[in-house]
Amino acid sequence: MLSPNADPIVAITTAPGRGAVGIVRVSGPDVARLAQVICARALAPRVASYGPFQEADGSPIDHGLALHFPAPNSYTGEDVLELQAHGGPVVLQLLLQRCLRAAAEMDPATGVPRLARLRLARPGEFTERAFLNGKLDLAQAEAVMDLIDASTESAARSASRSLAGAFSNEIHQLTDGLINLRMLIEATLDFPEEEIDVLSTHDVSGKLGHLREMLAGVQARARQGALLREGIKVVIAGQPNAGKSSLLNALAGAELAIVTPIAGTTRDVVQQTIQIEGVPLHVLDTAGLRESSDEVERLGIERAWTHIASADAVLLLHDLTRSGTPEYAAEDAAIAKVMADKLPASVPVIHLWNKRDAAPEAALPEDAIALSARTGAGLDALRQRLLQVVGWQSGAGEGVFIARERHLQALARAAEHLEAAGAHLGGAPMLDLLAEELRLAQNALSEITGEFTADDLLGVIFSRFCIGK
Repeated sequence: MLSPNADPIVAITTAPGRGAVGIVRVSGPDVARLAQVICARALAPRVASYGPFQEADGSPIDHGLALHFPAPNSYTGEDVLELQAHGGPVVLQLLLQRCLRAAAEMDPATGVPRLARLRLARPGEFTERAFLNGKLDLAQAEAVMDLIDASTESAARSASRSLAGAFSNEIHQLTDGLINLRMLIEATLDFPEEEIDVLSTHDVSGKLGHLREMLAGVQARARQGALLREGIKVVIAGQPNAGKSSLLNALAGAELAIVTPIAGTTRDVVQQTIQIEGVPLHVLDTAGLRESSDEVERLGIERAWTHIASADAVLLLHDLTRSGTPEYAAEDAAIAKVMADKLPASVPVIHLWNKRDAAPEAALPEDAIALSARTGAGLDALRQRLLQVVGWQSGAGEGVFIARERHLQALARAAEHLEAAGAHLGGAPMLDLLAEELRLAQNALSEITGEFTADDLLGVIFSRFCIGK
């Protein structure tokens, strides 16, 4: 039985909806005969040809551009046919159905279907085939979707660098260094009679230290790339009428949330994504935290605490015009205590003192950020503090490649194995354990690009999918 991955596939590859241009793509072993019957002519390789796309009776479905990319010089590594028509949903569906019917029809010249078993592509299957056929590695394949999903210019540029192979190249350099070091160690283990002092002769300690430094640099850039891809969830919290909705509006530069002097105006979460130096921030304005007998407001307060518990950073807003009153100060302290209990220690809470314009003489705690959501004073200091607490390095956008959580985890595992390898160099060197830690570090890095040796691949498959099942 043939694998479904061997079937030719077809799909509309442009986004749903109306547009000036829409594309139907076919990928398979031999699309030339299908192209000839739909376009009523043979297509020159990699040359855009304008003309009709024909129904079985010869009537035109539409007029557009057809391109034929013979294997292996195509996106998927297979023969690819792209039909670029007008971007109406009905037109593209007609063209898609025509491809499926024409593929199943018998070719009069050969007596066999023009493109047997042509089927609709699964989501992402064109890129999957590009990966399976060696046109992209796994990190590059993931970067395709990251480029499509990028919410800021910096994220798009970083995804483009990953797609071009910047991230993969760094992983390959580290992997090559690990392989070379393993070769030295394993040669000593295989030929002990040669009595070569590999540790001193080849400066194994120095090479290992260099690899650890290289890996630390890749980890730092990957963390920056992960911030660009995922962004951070920032929750604005505080008592009613502290200015939370005004702060959201000021950060977003638009009137998103209703602002009134009436306590409890905000009863549900209002969210807006903004960017600071290209880093996406998903900012949430929440209901004022207080005891309430109003059922709707109480539900809003519960939602506020739920979002606070899952935040990457919390902006705890204080009202300078009321900070001197005992009741307000006591309620602020109670909120801060509950927040400390609910939040992990790793989640930063940034205390902000709002309405500085109305209370310019009010005393402030040390290192406090005073601002006015009404006038915008202090917002720049807040933006820089947010970037600081999440670990963003100003000016780091250039040269950063997009990264995912699984990449960070793989890099962390590789770092742990290199640290363990260094421990085996101390005292009486244990070369066999050193070589094993290097191999495990290499495996962790290979998971990022999806490139394994046959033995390593079997081991990963067994450990991930077989053990315990």
